Amino acid sequence: MADRIEVLPLEAFPTQVTENIRYGDTDRQGHVNNAVYATYFESGRVDLLHDSLPLLEASGCQFVIARLIVDYVREMHWPGTPVIGTGVLALGRSSATLRQAVFQDGICTAIAENVIVLMDMKTRRARELPEMIRSDFERLKLVAAS
Repeated sequence: MADRIEVLPLEAFPTQVTENIRYGDTDRQGHVNNAVYATYFESGRVDLLHDSLPLLEASGCQFVIARLIVDYVREMHWPGTPVIGTGVLALGRSSATLRQAVFQDGICTAIAENVIVLMDMKTRRARELPEMIRSDFERLKLVAAS
């Protein structure tokens, strides 16, 4: 088994979004079902990408997910308002690696690492990250933990 993803404090994430846990998000064990976390991570990614999405769509490109790895750290229960932190970990030619975490009451409940790839919507092939996106992503890199 691969090593666990490093847990970072909420303050290390340059973007943060709050969600509400719905009663229907829980399973028979009374905790939030593991599949729901993918939706929380999606909310965090959309929040991080929000400013660049109109420009990308105008150029005929969109980000797609190539990889998502999740480590579940502890249970999360209803009711609650988890905070999803998202930041850029690394940049590739046509991709970005993001680190994300879900926190409930200040405690990390899950962490994820995912790779998003910029795709040309006509050719369905990866396209190199434009300089505008690179500079945005540099600004959204994770803050080093002290």
